[in-house]
Amino acid sequence: MAYQNNNNNKGLRINEMIRIREVRLIDDEGNQMGILPTSEALNMAKDKDLDLVEVSPNANPPVCKILDYGKYRFEQEKKLRDSKKNQKVLKLKEIRMQPKIGSGDLDTKAKHIQEFLDEGDKVKVTIRFRGRELAHTDLGFDVMNEVLKRLTSAYVIEKEAAMEGRNMSMTISAKAK
Repeated sequence: MAYQNNNNNKGLRINEMIRIREVRLIDDEGNQMGILPTSEALNMAKDKDLDLVEVSPNANPPVCKILDYGKYRFEQEKKLRDSKKNQKVLKLKEIRMQPKIGSGDLDTKAKHIQEFLDEGDKVKVTIRFRGRELAHTDLGFDVMNEVLKRLTSAYVIEKEAAMEGRNMSMTISAKAK
């Protein structure tokens, strides 16, 4: 019941930190106790060896609840951990090549792109132009189209092939199942 550190409670007011005169109180069993003076609500919490926590400060009057703050914080952190556990982190993989790539190398690159898409990652296909190759950007579009032809599973082109300085790139991802 001695949670006075303001850094740990992320904006919640606890016990003596509640400076309002009257609060709407909810007891430890979830029953509405009505509007009470803060001092009386604080005494009720101390009698039960629990904390008075302001759960809705913007209400009129603010809503306070009698609960074990340590247990409450633990449950909140547990919910946050569980929600993070179920999230899939989307990765962006990049495959680089040149416009004068050979057929065998193109097969290998397409196979790698296919593996990344099957794992659920996005893939950025980049073709790097050097020197006089910049005069023949049409070869880059041909290579991009050839890569797309060699992919076996369904995909979505998120960003069409376009020039960005000396590079041509496009972004593709796996089609949602």
